[in-house]
Amino acid sequence: MKKFNFPLDTVLNYKDQVLDNLKNEHAQIVAKVVSQEKKIEELSDQRRSACVRFQEETQNGIAINVMREYETYIAFMQQKILAEQGVLQRLKKKEEQKRSEVVEARKEVVSIEKLKEKKLLQYNKEVLRSEELFIEEFVSNTTSVQASR
Repeated sequence: MKKFNFPLDTVLNYKDQVLDNLKNEHAQIVAKVVSQEKKIEELSDQRRSACVRFQEETQNGIAINVMREYETYIAFMQQKILAEQGVLQRLKKKEEQKRSEVVEARKEVVSIEKLKEKKLLQYNKEVLRSEELFIEEFVSNTTSVQASR
């Protein structure tokens, strides 16, 4: 009997490649999300330390112009943090979309793989049946040859 041939192998290979590409893209986006979270944390730390320095200097007495500089800097840092949080939210949304694309691609690959498994099982049953028929025919021919002697 001929070798097992699954007609959708090329489609399966293509879908696997698409899935791998989507996984790579997802991983890159996740890395960007982590980097953005780190950036926001650093900005928050800088703002916090400026607030602490401002509190300390206020208690010790501070010039008005220095006070305004602190306030301006702290407000600027807050705005920068908010802007970076907006970037983070967009990245998270993009990551979520990419994750859903990966899930859908994975479903497609799995469904084709299950179909392949079914076809292989069916093929193996046919091979087994044809081998059994061959053995029966061989035994039948052998006994008929011995009976005719």
